[in-house]
Amino acid sequence: MAQRNRWTAVGLAWLGVVAPVSGFHKFYLGQPGWGTIYLLLSWTPIPRVACAIEGFFWMTRPSDAFALANSAEKVSADPTQINALGVALRELDALRQEGLISELEFEQKRRQLLEQVS
Repeated sequence: MAQRNRWTAVGLAWLGVVAPVSGFHKFYLGQPGWGTIYLLLSWTPIPRVACAIEGFFWMTRPSDAFALANSAEKVSADPTQINALGVALRELDALRQEGLISELEFEQKRRQLLEQVS
């Protein structure tokens, strides 16, 4: 799926403030459930206020934050990999608490472990 444009999403959100119906930005962002809720509640002011807030929010956020939050591909982690990471982090923390490694060494190793998972 193609990467979504932040300014298109902002424009659709602001359109929801003035148009009779709201929620088109949610469909554009791949959130059809929320889009349907916005459409169903269009007779109330709730979606218009939410669209204004979301439009302002995405206007003021950096582009990379938008891309990260609305990426087309969602990362799914393997539960065994997460469990192994937890065990490794607990062991690393135990070494730090026992004074066998410094705080700096702990932080460097912790970052390395977390980068391996992502």
